[in-house]
Amino acid sequence: MEKTYVMLKPEALKRNIMGDIISRIERKGLKVSHVKTMMLSEELVNEHYAHITSKPFYPEILENMTSGPVLAMVVEGQNAIEAMMILCGPTQWNECVPGTIRGDYVLDTGFNVIHRSDSEETAEIELKRFFPELS
Repeated sequence: MEKTYVMLKPEALKRNIMGDIISRIERKGLKVSHVKTMMLSEELVNEHYAHITSKPFYPEILENMTSGPVLAMVVEGQNAIEAMMILCGPTQWNECVPGTIRGDYVLDTGFNVIHRSDSEETAEIELKRFFPELS
């Protein structure tokens, strides 16, 4: 059973599409085992996105990620990391196809509705970051 981290970003909560996104995850055969709504501090966003803080578009991401609550989730199942990659679609909005979460809900990469871990190593780090109580 593989575990991964998935986060519905403020845009998903503002648009009231959480239920549909969670349903897609569950219909794929994955289990959402832990969920919590939380406000992200600037410090936590900087830690989570440390790999892009020097990019010119980062201030917009920081502003967006601290603009409202997120839904943090632990998702489990066979091949959970790869399954979430397929469900979400590419990060760039204009590369997404209909039927993927991003393809159906995203019109601007800066206002993406979902984050998912991209590897086992990243999942382990992100799960500890957002669910330290499970470590």
